[in-house]
Amino acid sequence: MENSTAFWGALFFILLVAGANFMMYAIVRGVTRSGNKNFLETLSNSLNPAAKKKDESMQELRQRIQELEKGKKDKAGDSE
Repeated sequence: MENSTAFWGALFFILLVAGANFMMYAIVRGVTRSGNKNFLETLSNSLNPAAKKKDESMQELRQRIQELEKGKKDKAGDSE
């Protein structure tokens, strides 16, 4: 009874470690083949995809603010 429990426990542990190694290998392989210059930035994006959406929405907001400020400056220049 003890030998069979130890065997299943060891097998589970080995499969857990092998699965974690395979996942890390897949992540690193995907990061290095993405073509981006900054390795750490790509790694953080792959581990946290929600941050990418947040960055895209913030970039869109920055562009919109710049457009509004440009329009405001154009109107101020026309009134003079």
